[in-house]
Amino acid sequence: MAAVGHARARAPRPQDERDRRSVGGGGGDDRPAEFRYGVVFLLVTALLVFLIVAPSADWSRAVALALEGGALLVAVATSRVRPAVRRRRTEVGGLGALVAVLGVATGLVPVAVVYALGGLLALAIPPALVGGLARLIREHGVTPQAVAGTLAIYLLVGLLFAWAIGFVAQVDGDPYFAQGTNGSTGQRVYFSFTVLTTTGFGDLTAATAMGRALAVVEMLVGQLYLVTVIGVVVANFGGRRRS
Repeated sequence: MAAVGHARARAPRPQDERDRRSVGGGGGDDRPAEFRYGVVFLLVTALLVFLIVAPSADWSRAVALALEGGALLVAVATSRVRPAVRRRRTEVGGLGALVAVLGVATGLVPVAVVYALGGLLALAIPPALVGGLARLIREHGVTPQAVAGTLAIYLLVGLLFAWAIGFVAQVDGDPYFAQGTNGSTGQRVYFSFTVLTTTGFGDLTAATAMGRALAVVEMLVGQLYLVTVIGVVVANFGGRRRS
């Protein structure tokens, strides 16, 4: 009886096994999620800057698509699904992204399709981040990687509104901006973030009723996200899960 009780006491608990795998005993496929959100933030930041400064050309659109696809792949690889499922999703996504980037770089993919792909990727990244971030904060508290993940979502909101501005500009017959132009991709991204942060330099202003409505919605979303999500995350920065 004593031997049975001793063996039962020594049996590893499921939580201990998960902790052991997260430290490194379970192989590279079980790397913890908190190691990768900083990479997503850096990729999205690089994408944002690149979209503003890059010219309108096939190679620049391919680079932008590669950065966006890379951010999505890292977000998928960060998820806590089973290693086999995670690996399969990453491989399929990586192959699809490679084919798309090569097609865009060689001019085989129409600009309208490239534009749609960029919008779809920007829509896909935040949901891929939210689930992992919720688990990370619930288990470990607010870590630097959690802060990076929430900031990455904030940047993606600005990029999504820039994509929406471009879509409205294409379907509306009137110029989107009061300056008499629909703007380039870089100008739309620049305008989106001046609205999101309520900076409002005034060098670009929405001319149509739809444009003004979209600007108001973006201002509200940006400020609400800052004072709620970012505010709560920063206020709890450094928190850790109770043992």
